[in-house]
Amino acid sequence: MRFQSKMTIDVVILAAGKGSRMHSNLPKVLHPIGGIPMLGRVIDTARQLGEVEITVVIGHGAELVREHFADSGVKFVEQAEQLGTGHAVAQAIPNFREDARILVLYGDVPLVKLGTLQSLLSAADKGPALLSVEMANPAGYGRIVRDEAGRVLEIVEEKDADADTLAIREVNTGILAAPAELLSRWLPELSCDNAQGEYYLTDVIARSVSEEIAVTGVRASDTLEVSGVNSRAQQAQMERALQHSRALALMNAGTTLLDPARIDIRGSLECDTDVSIDINCVFEGSVTLGKGVQIGPNCLLKNCRLADGTRVEANSMIEGAEVGEACTIGPFARLRPGTELAVGAKVGNFVETKKAKVGAGSKINHLSYVGDAVVGEAVNIGAGTITCNYDGVNKSLTEIGDGAFIGSNTALVAPVMVGRGATVGAGSTITREVGSEELAVARGKQRNIGGWQRPVKKS
Repeated sequence: MRFQSKMTIDVVILAAGKGSRMHSNLPKVLHPIGGIPMLGRVIDTARQLGEVEITVVIGHGAELVREHFADSGVKFVEQAEQLGTGHAVAQAIPNFREDARILVLYGDVPLVKLGTLQSLLSAADKGPALLSVEMANPAGYGRIVRDEAGRVLEIVEEKDADADTLAIREVNTGILAAPAELLSRWLPELSCDNAQGEYYLTDVIARSVSEEIAVTGVRASDTLEVSGVNSRAQQAQMERALQHSRALALMNAGTTLLDPARIDIRGSLECDTDVSIDINCVFEGSVTLGKGVQIGPNCLLKNCRLADGTRVEANSMIEGAEVGEACTIGPFARLRPGTELAVGAKVGNFVETKKAKVGAGSKINHLSYVGDAVVGEAVNIGAGTITCNYDGVNKSLTEIGDGAFIGSNTALVAPVMVGRGATVGAGSTITREVGSEELAVARGKQRNIGGWQRPVKKS
């Protein structure tokens, strides 16, 4: 749902920090949470506000960030020297629209909620609005001091706070909204006369109060949505918190999770009624599960759709596949992109498919590879069968008609066709067409040699 407002919104996302505590060559904002780079999550949330203009302030790893989001439609400005948050936002002033409300976000605070930002922007009508949060242990954070009417008077850093101020549990998150006209005037006038020698965005609050422009404080619903990521440990904590919230949402909607602490959704997962998911399953990209789908333990599903009543046994991988109703997959099966299973098809243990259309009721039960193939209905493919689809340069198609029976340990050398109702004897190598209802046997003639003496070890 988009923010229904006529206000003009310019979003500035600060993403110039090095993230030295991550100990990585990858810029911090490109590290993923829930399978999506942190900066990508912030951009996606900002876009839901409406027709916004987004400027990303980059610095360390600037080229990598530009490259990753080259097609995202955002603007980039570079902060050559990291001289504080106020200095960073000032780099984006040329991109401000005169009538806009400016929303300042952070590329390493990935879980801020849309509703929170909507409330913040609504409060920034004539003056700044800052986002705060109540913390049980506010140590290390700047405290929000309000007057009796609830208006924000100042932000007091912990090192400057007296005992009464230290007792305040409402702290500054750094996320702020304000009219462009005010920020454009105030930011160039900020002072770096402080211990760190930096220009602080929070100084605009004092400036606003000095000009008797009211500052509104908007409280976030919880600490998770305003928490930043500065280390691998914090990244892991954020990941688990996100996965926990997603697991709760699934269960509240009727999905059975055998252990909600052992599921990872790194994209989107849509479940119909009575879906059951066992432990240690990973869902990437866009995954849709129909009514009554059952997913066994230790499975990976990526960009796929499974229709009603399908069962996936343990340790299976499904990627880029369309699976029909009442299919059975696995255990230890791999469905690669382009696989399509019709109603009631079965792909069993240690079977791999790729760009294969498998008809209704057909079975590939054991230890086989079927790629670049069209398999008809009610076909039985025996253990150890492969479609030899690649000649080292080109991929070719194998076609198997309805009701065909392919014996075990068969090689179907594409391009080749096996007709309707045909039978291929076990151990055959099929290189030319097998007609409908024909039996094909293509293997060396067996010879039994009597009196055979096995080799013995030489002394």
